[in-house]
Amino acid sequence: MLRYLLPLGVFVAMAVFLAMGLSRDPRAVPSAMIDKPAPAIGLPLLQAPEQRLDVQSLRGKVWLLNVWASWCAPCREELPVLKDVAQRHGIPLYGLNYKDKPEDALVWLARNGNPYIASASDTDGRVGIEYGVYGVPETFVIDGDGRIRYKQLGLITPDIWRTRIQPLIEGLR
Repeated sequence: MLRYLLPLGVFVAMAVFLAMGLSRDPRAVPSAMIDKPAPAIGLPLLQAPEQRLDVQSLRGKVWLLNVWASWCAPCREELPVLKDVAQRHGIPLYGLNYKDKPEDALVWLARNGNPYIASASDTDGRVGIEYGVYGVPETFVIDGDGRIRYKQLGLITPDIWRTRIQPLIEGLR
């Protein structure tokens, strides 16, 4: 009897694990940075290279860090949502221009619009690695204590803003 139940038990366990895997969002990549302090950026700003983006100066505010690049097609797609977030919702929005040439990034912002208060230039991707960036676009919600509270992998759509990010930010304020 046991020799018949053992294969059945293995099959049931495999079916449960398969069902759990199929029920998850394949784009939801867990981030080791959630609830950890946001790494220092300290990179030159695109539009004022003599200045640096200082994460410590943003303490006390809930803010967004959007990782983008001029060579990223989805980054352009999410611009209308980012502009709306920055203007209508008053959320401080900073950019991290990832693995891009500063001159290309400046042309891209001039052509498509600039929703950012400031954007740091991460030409070698070092800071992106510290944030655990997989690709662009990615957006981080950082709370008033300077901790990363959420990571959006991929572009922010109006639905993602309304159902995931905005309620989180309202809860953090």
